[in-house]
Amino acid sequence: MGNSFGNLFKITTFGESHGKAIGVTIDGCPPGIVIDEGFIQSEMDRRKPGQSKITTQRKEPDTFEILSGVFEGKSTGTPIAIVIRNTDQKSKDYSHIADSFRPSHADYTYDAKYGNRDYRGGGRSSARETAARVAAGAVAKMILKDLGVSISAYVSGVGEISLDKAYTELDLSQSENNIVRCPDAEMAETMISLIDGVRKQGDTIGGTVSCVISGTPVGLGEPVFDKLHAVLGAAMLGINAVKGFEYGSGFEGTKLRGSEHNDEFVNEGGKIKTTTNHSGGIQGGISNGEDIYFNVAFKPIATIMTDQVSVDKEGNEVMVKGKGRHDPCVVPRAVPIVEAMAALVIADFYLINKMYSK
Repeated sequence: MGNSFGNLFKITTFGESHGKAIGVTIDGCPPGIVIDEGFIQSEMDRRKPGQSKITTQRKEPDTFEILSGVFEGKSTGTPIAIVIRNTDQKSKDYSHIADSFRPSHADYTYDAKYGNRDYRGGGRSSARETAARVAAGAVAKMILKDLGVSISAYVSGVGEISLDKAYTELDLSQSENNIVRCPDAEMAETMISLIDGVRKQGDTIGGTVSCVISGTPVGLGEPVFDKLHAVLGAAMLGINAVKGFEYGSGFEGTKLRGSEHNDEFVNEGGKIKTTTNHSGGIQGGISNGEDIYFNVAFKPIATIMTDQVSVDKEGNEVMVKGKGRHDPCVVPRAVPIVEAMAALVIADFYLINKMYSK
């Protein structure tokens, strides 16, 4: 339960952090889509561990193997199965918490729900699982590329440091030019310095990833329970460590009057547009053709290199030792994950809309 996402374009992920492999099956990919394995690997490389001094030092190449659903470089319309082998597990790093519950982790809730848990790196609850989502998201991006849809995420905040510029003032193509994935070079250096300082203290820090979806067709999303922004929100909140989601004007929009917040329509060369975009490209739960933009808040990673008081399975007080290889801040590696989940949502709604077309 809870291992699948999507309707017509549906993915199911499998595997654990310290198991033999993780992977994903993609059902509903239309036939004839060119499957660029080089592009999939480039997306995997953006998420993989060990990228820089401000990410976990676990060394996983995150190379993948396509087992089915692709023939002569194109999708066949049958399920695409992708597997990613784990190669750098250090399970002994977690033996000390086999019977203890780490603060703010899924240890206690998993144990209470299932009666047992894979304590090695968090097992199924580990963010290692998101590698499978990125692989599937890369396939979704290939579908969207043919439609002229582009998805760009970037780090807009770390701790109390945040960009005070709208995405329209930034060159988002610069995001990959630094290890924190912030398109503002000066701000990126400040963020990197902050994260590195926190890492040296054995602590962690949170941050914000912003995302822009451009070229979305008008009409994606359903008007009641499957509103486009609601499904996007569910996709983002399903990512490990996410604590919040806002789209369009978000919480700042509550400070405006209706007369200030309304997006007026105009006719530009026979195409209906809006003069502003407080709606974030979505009105009534349905895309209106404008840019969709949103922010995703990530908490400080719960694993810190400092001893913490907790309890074991019997309720006895224990000291949980800080140990292992972990990210001091998740947001640099979360950027491709946010993009992948956004791509899965848009591709799914696109295929649903095709059912309505004549």
